[in-house]
Amino acid sequence: MKSITTAEQFNQVINGEGKALIKFQAGWCPDCTRMDMFIDPIVEEYDMYTWYDVDRDVLPEIAEKYEVMGIPSLLIFENGEKKAHLHSANAKTPDQVTDFLENVEKVNG
Repeated sequence: MKSITTAEQFNQVINGEGKALIKFQAGWCPDCTRMDMFIDPIVEEYDMYTWYDVDRDVLPEIAEKYEVMGIPSLLIFENGEKKAHLHSANAKTPDQVTDFLENVEKVNG
């Protein structure tokens, strides 16, 4: 998972080719640490996305713009548009994350 540390990088990523999945997190967040423990196999399985990581505290203006109220949150972008958002309350387990990704694929295929 590549880290995004500037607004310019973020905008390049979301406006780039393909589908970008961006995980908003922070170092102090216990749920983010828990997600890190189970996310790698999910990243491998859902390789139709390019996965990125944003520290919400480093880019708070981006988090606010895209309505990231809690962390961890997963946002999917395609052609500069936010296509899906898994809010933190629903991102606590591997099943919640894979169910979200499966539903996104069904809708946006």
